[in-house]
Amino acid sequence: MLRRFHRAILGSFLFALVVIAGVFYALAPRKAPPLTFTFLNGQVTDFTQLIGRPIVVTFWATDCASCLKEIPVLTKLYNTYHQRGLEIIGVSMYYDPPNHVVEFNKQYLLPYPLTLDIDGNIASAFAQTRVTPTTFLINPQGNIIWKHTGLFEFTQIQPKIDAFLSPTS
Repeated sequence: MLRRFHRAILGSFLFALVVIAGVFYALAPRKAPPLTFTFLNGQVTDFTQLIGRPIVVTFWATDCASCLKEIPVLTKLYNTYHQRGLEIIGVSMYYDPPNHVVEFNKQYLLPYPLTLDIDGNIASAFAQTRVTPTTFLINPQGNIIWKHTGLFEFTQIQPKIDAFLSPTS
């Protein structure tokens, strides 16, 4: 009887350790994937070139109504914070026809660069992203510190970005 009690205690203890380890794993910052982005304007940027500043990576599609509603928020973020170091990268999903993305960008002249994820490798590298819009915030050390699926508001991300940038003079 005492032996069963000890096994039950040991089993409960091991279960608790597994749960605690899972929580720490889920909360631990994850490094952003080391990718190279080729933007619509032909510029090629290696992710490591962006380390040292906060980065927003947003996955979107031209036929996604929420994505289109989010563009003014991203534009406001870019206009507010780019001069202070923020980078924003728009990643069009693999199923979005490239000519739609190019035409969209010509029409709306987004201030932040766009890249095509034709083969889906970028979305796969970013937590198997399949839903748009999905937005990631990466801190200056290159860790993903925030992920949001769906439309977000400026005020949801603003304090997180402010924490990484020095105040303006």
